[in-house]
Amino acid sequence: MIHYPYDSAPEPGAAIELADGVLWIRLPLPMALDHVNVFALRDGAGWALVDTGFDGRRSRAIWAEILAGPLGGDPITKVIATHHHADHIGLAGWFMGQGAELITTRTAWLMARMLILDEQTRPTEETLDFWRAAGMAPDILARRAAERPFNFADMVHPLPLGYTRIAEGDVIQIGGRHWHIRIGHGHAPEHATLWSVEDNLVLGGDQLLSSISPNLGVYATEPAADPVHDWLESCEAFQPFAAEDHFVLPGHKLPYSGLPDRLRQLIDNHHGALDRLREHLGTPRTAAECFAPLFKRKIEEGTYGLALVESLAHLNHLLALGEVTREKRADGAWVWQREN
Repeated sequence: MIHYPYDSAPEPGAAIELADGVLWIRLPLPMALDHVNVFALRDGAGWALVDTGFDGRRSRAIWAEILAGPLGGDPITKVIATHHHADHIGLAGWFMGQGAELITTRTAWLMARMLILDEQTRPTEETLDFWRAAGMAPDILARRAAERPFNFADMVHPLPLGYTRIAEGDVIQIGGRHWHIRIGHGHAPEHATLWSVEDNLVLGGDQLLSSISPNLGVYATEPAADPVHDWLESCEAFQPFAAEDHFVLPGHKLPYSGLPDRLRQLIDNHHGALDRLREHLGTPRTAAECFAPLFKRKIEEGTYGLALVESLAHLNHLLALGEVTREKRADGAWVWQREN
């Protein structure tokens, strides 16, 4: 059974102590998912942060309050980035500039370094072709083609050279605890989770969220990817280690216990979505025409892009299983249909 010991989150600039030397901090995000959780671990004379939030004036102002207040003026000596997404690694380089050590997986570091350099004023032709192939609505496509796209560099501070690598099976000592490193995939490649040896704490990032499932997306950079397979395989690999009393500190939403049940939910959620998608594909559909069975709610423009890439992820998974076929229409869109 999933249990939430806390029914509310800390206000910006404040912190809640969850365990000895472990503080829960929340940073705002300018998007539908309007926050990210950050955890500070007392580490000798300083603090180790697990994730950071976006870079930006508002985030830095909130961090100034946190550093002077809950963190008592002591320095950030380490930043552990669970994965490369901007809301998790955005201020890592800023803290590194103040003397912090970055600890993350090799893939997370390489992806972040690469994406910081990939700045565009308009979407690339490859991206536009990818959106057409997904069947993006023409009015949304035209609007996005004329706009500056999301750029990693807009939200992520440059990362200096040098980091400390963590990988599957490592054990690291931080904050008076030893942490087993267990790696997941699907939401982000080589996503680190940290499991305390001494007590029941698990730092779950976006791999082990409590009440929502993280986005599993396919992008123009790797259009044939199958992140749904990677996700399901990772959740199954975590199951032997999960215990009822594990206290999971996730990247979003509320901390919780009941990890075995939550892992089953995370697996079942996608199997259910795939079953609904199979039925939906009795009629030929584009990826953009598959939102209803996958999400069971109306998708607004603010979440349209995330829905589109997740729709493609589930279609790619069925294609890899040999359960669907696809044909390209004259307008460049792939049309998918269930094999009979």
